[in-house]
Amino acid sequence: MSDHEVLHVRGRVLVGPEDVRDELWCVDGRITFDRPAGEALAVTGWALPGLVDAHCHVGLDRHGPVDAATAEKQALTDRDAGTLLIRDAGSPSDTRWIDDREDLPKIIRAGRHIARTRRYIRGYAHEIEPADLVEHVGREARRGDGWVKLVGDWIDREVGDLTPSWPRAEVGAAIAEAHRLGARVTAHCFAEDSLRDLVEAGIDCVEHATGLTEETIPLFAERGVAIVPTLVNIATFPHLADGGEAKFPRWSAHMRRLHERRYDTVRAAFDAGIPVFVGTDAGGSLAHGLVAEEVGELTKAGIPALDALSATTWGARAWLGRPALEEGAPADLVVYDEDPRADVRVLAAPRRVVVNGRVLV
Repeated sequence: MSDHEVLHVRGRVLVGPEDVRDELWCVDGRITFDRPAGEALAVTGWALPGLVDAHCHVGLDRHGPVDAATAEKQALTDRDAGTLLIRDAGSPSDTRWIDDREDLPKIIRAGRHIARTRRYIRGYAHEIEPADLVEHVGREARRGDGWVKLVGDWIDREVGDLTPSWPRAEVGAAIAEAHRLGARVTAHCFAEDSLRDLVEAGIDCVEHATGLTEETIPLFAERGVAIVPTLVNIATFPHLADGGEAKFPRWSAHMRRLHERRYDTVRAAFDAGIPVFVGTDAGGSLAHGLVAEEVGELTKAGIPALDALSATTWGARAWLGRPALEEGAPADLVVYDEDPRADVRVLAAPRRVVVNGRVLV
């Protein structure tokens, strides 16, 4: 298909959860609902906006930054799974070259992780002390695409368990600086203890959020703080706990408890009105292309199928400030053989993937 060929998508076009149209066209890489003149290549099926992975790491693997060829493979794997919008929740690699590629997903970057010294995975983050937090947050806010990523807690080897990374005053000043620069702030948090300080300091989102409790869930709901549970990553907690049992038994037991109540935690958050979005945490130890599996995990947690679907489509795009299937929007969409609203497992088998109006899968 040439760059300028017109594409006609017909069947059932899911513009919104209940807004279903019969057809749309892709002209010069953009969506239109007005029939253009001339011939068009036809694609039929159930069409959704390109899926969103709101916690993904392109340019990163378990050892740290990767070369461009590896990052390209990661992005292609996500694309072929139907993920066409990524919030890159921290990467040490420069992936700006992807923005010039019309065949790859669009990326919203959060800059590089900001962690406490020796309190995160080696090679991933800027490792600093609290006195330097505001400066580094300002730097990453300027480098990113409207997001900054903090490491809110991690194992403290002297304590033998997860503990908060940042004092309340410093993290409050850092979040205020990010907001002044027009960026939102998210934080990696597994445990309970860092959450209240982060939310009261003005955090916009929390990744994983396995430490939510009856005390902090209402606070998140009141402040409108979103969570990205990354349940496909939380599934690895028992394996991690086994590996750390001999040296850090308290941490291992804690990780097992967080894992055991993961579904109850997510469902309680959703029931309280906390915005929940799909993220896989791909690019560290997890493979790319797991977005359909994560949607399925949200439904296992008890989130209704339509809400789980919105968490990777219409709702996720609105939260990130990016269009869905709208007049004039980039023609990024995925076509399926069956209605994904009826069975989210359909997401695992895209029939066609369209990026900037071009059929690439």
